[in-house]
Amino acid sequence: MKDVIIKYKKNSPFVSITKLRLIRTSFLIFLISSFLVSCSKSNSIGSGIFEEESSLPLKNIQFIEQNDSQSIRLLKAARVVPTKRQLDWQKKELIAFVHFGLNTFTGKEVGEGNENPSLFNPTAFNARQWARIFKETGFKTVILTAKHHDGFCLWPTKTTDYSVKKSRWRKGQGDVVKELSMACREEGLSFGFYLSPWDRHEKTYGTTRYNEIFRAQLKELLTNYGPIAEVWFDGYCGEAPGTRKQSYDWPSYYQLIRRWQPEAVIAIMGPDVRWVGNENGLARESEWSVLPLELPEPKLAWLCSGSYSLEKVFEPQQMTSPEPGSREKILAAQALFWYPAEVDVSIRPSWFYHKNEDSLVKTPRQLVEIYFQSVGRNSVLLLNVPPDTRGLLNENDIKAIRGFHHLLDSIFKKDLAKGARVKASTEDKHHPASFIVDDDPDTYWRADEGQTEATLEFSLKEPKQFDCLELQEEITRGQRIEKFSVDIWNQGNWVKIANGTTIGYKRLLNFPEVTSNRIRLIIQQSRATPTLKKFSLFRKGEF
Repeated sequence: MKDVIIKYKKNSPFVSITKLRLIRTSFLIFLISSFLVSCSKSNSIGSGIFEEESSLPLKNIQFIEQNDSQSIRLLKAARVVPTKRQLDWQKKELIAFVHFGLNTFTGKEVGEGNENPSLFNPTAFNARQWARIFKETGFKTVILTAKHHDGFCLWPTKTTDYSVKKSRWRKGQGDVVKELSMACREEGLSFGFYLSPWDRHEKTYGTTRYNEIFRAQLKELLTNYGPIAEVWFDGYCGEAPGTRKQSYDWPSYYQLIRRWQPEAVIAIMGPDVRWVGNENGLARESEWSVLPLELPEPKLAWLCSGSYSLEKVFEPQQMTSPEPGSREKILAAQALFWYPAEVDVSIRPSWFYHKNEDSLVKTPRQLVEIYFQSVGRNSVLLLNVPPDTRGLLNENDIKAIRGFHHLLDSIFKKDLAKGARVKASTEDKHHPASFIVDDDPDTYWRADEGQTEATLEFSLKEPKQFDCLELQEEITRGQRIEKFSVDIWNQGNWVKIANGTTIGYKRLLNFPEVTSNRIRLIIQQSRATPTLKKFSLFRKGEF
């Protein structure tokens, strides 16, 4: 709403800018207050220490009332759940990242946007090799850098000549995006793309015209290459002082994706998936998927009233604090939403291929540790494996990811807790404790209504040696458990071997090898009635 000067007809009073500002501000405050009151009424569930969970629906977004008690706020946090697209994404666990472009041939990590496109000339390009290797080694999706910061496009876009059309590869007739998306479909993999908002080549960057060009590029990728599983918007922008600054029209980007690829998650600078906060392959010890939704009050009010969808009001934000989903943050929030973490890391020191790093590829053992610290901490692992100048996955990288896959298979091939007898201190009659070890992905244990603590004892047929524990909550009912510990029965006493905080989609714990036939899981704190769908024991050993 812009400030204007209004003059009436002759002999009429003059309305000042100041007065109009006061009127405008008062009206806006009235609208916001009305929206928030409406939200409070629609989300009100009363008060009390324990509330019937059925009185509060499961939602992707929960709005907090000003007069909500602490117990109500925690219950609302526990009733935030993933959308179908977020759940499908989380189950993939392993996604391959492919950094490929002019940087592959110039030795740079961030191009300047003035490199000659004729430099792009992979001599033995084979997207089928990439897809076949990724399929063989357990990846579920492949994400390609369709355009990196230099602005060079790996498809023959109509928006610029700075693309494969001007390269020597395939005599300017090639399309990396097309060949890789087709190869992924042939191998049963899903496909996604990375599209850098920051563009160092495009002359219109820094103007409103650039948003039109970026939307056109986005639409080409969304409509010409089959189903898209993930759209990755990089938050990195190296705009230096005195250079062009771009105001990105994020809502228009999101709406294009929802229109043309509604099943795709929008990652990093989008509303579906967040960046974990580092590039080291490391998620937090306490990694929550339920986080405060931070928006200015007008936007929050519009969202709450149903006037706008999340895509129309969402503002990208980097949630890099030590524990963005902590109880303290939750209790102070105005709204909560499901926003899971993606952990991106490269198999090499750099993101693009550089020959001098052939001896610096991460080992299979290092990759397993990264898996435990990412997927094993309620996140998805996005592992970058960059093709070389031939246009092939390098032999060193292939050896590493094959070894990584072999180690994971050997660790998780035998669940030592399968078939165990389970005794629970509390259980819902429709969700008994036996469901935890029945190997059925659609069943889960649930404590009695209102219980936030529980003890589960697992009895094996005979003593087993193990050093690894896997836990999973039923996240379609929310992420709830805040604190737990694990004991074993040893020489007539319970002995603690591990403890943790969050579980979420998956939690993996390592500890020194022990031998026992009785294991006890104590859920010490939960935001609402806890659930558990999996308890598995493995012997990781030395590898």
